[in-house]
Amino acid sequence: MAAAVVSQENVVASLVSRTGRHLQRYNKGRRQVVGCIPYRYTKGKGEDGLQVLVISSQKGKGMLFPKGGWESDETIKQGALRETYEEAGVKGVLEPQLGEWTFQSRTHGTDYEGYMFPLRVKEELDFWPEKTNRLRKWMSVTEARECCQHWWMKEALTVLVDRLAGQQQLDEDEVGSCSLSYQAKSNL
Repeated sequence: MAAAVVSQENVVASLVSRTGRHLQRYNKGRRQVVGCIPYRYTKGKGEDGLQVLVISSQKGKGMLFPKGGWESDETIKQGALRETYEEAGVKGVLEPQLGEWTFQSRTHGTDYEGYMFPLRVKEELDFWPEKTNRLRKWMSVTEARECCQHWWMKEALTVLVDRLAGQQQLDEDEVGSCSLSYQAKSNL
């Protein structure tokens, strides 16, 4: 699948987070939230070199991936990019959606629909809207699984790791077939 490139300049214009729920989307009474799993490679491809970015919860109870309310004046992709910018201060290439999860809010006892996307990070900002409210930390997949407070985000992380491993295998297979093809042609 091809990665979608969405202009973040159109998504974010200031260092102020959106607040309130007057534009919040709901589906059958469930609040809709969107977010990203920001990732990068540090030592080549594969899970050993893969790092993901987690942020602290506003309530200070653990770590999670950036996410928040999907609003009626934005697309799902714009909402995911906006939330990731506001909460984690990163920008990058938004890739195809990882999935949809239904879960219950621990604090409100209501049902939510969560949509998560991978974000291949290209830029880490020094200043972002929630810098003073949140910590951000790069960590391994194993560390993120241990500290992430939401089961559905852990499932999204598994989907991401499996997808990236599959893409890496395809890349290796293509390189192998190209070199075999070249070798066969040079033997003619």
